[in-house]
Amino acid sequence: MSRKSFTENNWRDDPWFKNLCKAVIACQTERQAADFLRDVGTLTELKDWSERLEIARRIISGKTYRKITEEMGVSTTTITRVARFLQSGSGYNRFLHKNQRHHHGTRVTSSVA
Repeated sequence: MSRKSFTENNWRDDPWFKNLCKAVIACQTERQAADFLRDVGTLTELKDWSERLEIARRIISGKTYRKITEEMGVSTTTITRVARFLQSGSGYNRFLHKNQRHHHGTRVTSSVA
């Protein structure tokens, strides 16, 4: 049996991915979410996901790519990848704007200075 393949056209409809989403939604506390995520992700994956969310938060707050690199020690490639999803995706924006109301209307720009 071959491994499942996720593409930009099919990942949302994949039943395994849908079950993962349902499991995350079922968590009722931060502790339950943390325990669940630790069971399904390696420490490296958890660090990477947390780091990307923080990068998105800093981009939305108006920090430059250079400042984010200096403060977090991440590559501009990673910052650019997060910025691309801020511009074209809906996940980061929906979460960050819901949880940081004072950043509504902030535009994402490719600020390297």
